[in-house]
Amino acid sequence: MSRVVLEGLEFHARHGVYDTEAVLGARFVVDVELHYSFADIGDDLSEAVNYAVVYAAVKEEVTQQRHQLIEVLAASIARRLLRDEPRLRRVLVRVHKPFAPLPGVFRDVYAELNLEQEEAS
Repeated sequence: MSRVVLEGLEFHARHGVYDTEAVLGARFVVDVELHYSFADIGDDLSEAVNYAVVYAAVKEEVTQQRHQLIEVLAASIARRLLRDEPRLRRVLVRVHKPFAPLPGVFRDVYAELNLEQEEAS
């Protein structure tokens, strides 16, 4: 299986369990791996997954919805992509929350979901 990766998509959104997160929002970073066979497609966008359309779907899911948990956001993105893009066989979605309200020093917090087409239905 082949894959196309969109990495480091950054958005300001209001996900989180605390009231301040709903008011102020924070930066969220999303990585998406799109798994589908493109070894034998022609050089025509209509035969591929249009990653500009994928970007727009991810942006909408991140910025137009509000979830308390980044795990739920990752699942929402994965299900939407599999529903909207019938060529996809599997997606891997990572939602990073690099400024999560944790009492300590850390580089990143993220939720990752690997979902196949059959599981999304």
